[in-house]
Amino acid sequence: MFSNLRMKLKKAVRGEVPISELIEAGLKVGKNFSRQEEVKIDPSHCELITIGDNVILAPRVHILAHDASLKPFLGYTKLGRVTIGNNVFIGANSIVLPNVQIGDNVVIGAGSVVSKDVKSNSVVAGNPARFIKSIDNYLGENNKIIESTTIFDRKWKESNLTKTQRIRDMTEATKDGVAFMTSKRIN
Repeated sequence: MFSNLRMKLKKAVRGEVPISELIEAGLKVGKNFSRQEEVKIDPSHCELITIGDNVILAPRVHILAHDASLKPFLGYTKLGRVTIGNNVFIGANSIVLPNVQIGDNVVIGAGSVVSKDVKSNSVVAGNPARFIKSIDNYLGENNKIIESTTIFDRKWKESNLTKTQRIRDMTEATKDGVAFMTSKRIN
């Protein structure tokens, strides 16, 4: 109970509004939504934001449905809908600006600034975010790597290895590149 309270306090100090409060205020969220730490979803205008199924927001993602840059000059704040499709991953430290539609089956690279629509089945990255490759190419490239590298699975995670051995395993597996982790159990 104490650790749960401590976590809630940390989130409040960081300015994270609980997802339940955002939904109550009008945010629309699909199934299997994952929000990592320090994600900020515009609490002022969350009713303009729709998030689809199977969406992962990595740490420190910001989603904005308003732009107050004109307020000191003209006295107006721009508002715009943000729609995030199904099967979308938005990388750490990315910002999604107002009036943007992100299609289905999209990966947005870490540190991206999404200021324009993102078509379905694409990988984008950068500031401003630009098309890098199709999702099919991205998945194909990574499937080839998966076939020839170390995979840490549920069996490994649930094993009785010491922390030191786990560190050794991960360090060794990634010395020449990447390894992969899955929540599945691989025989």
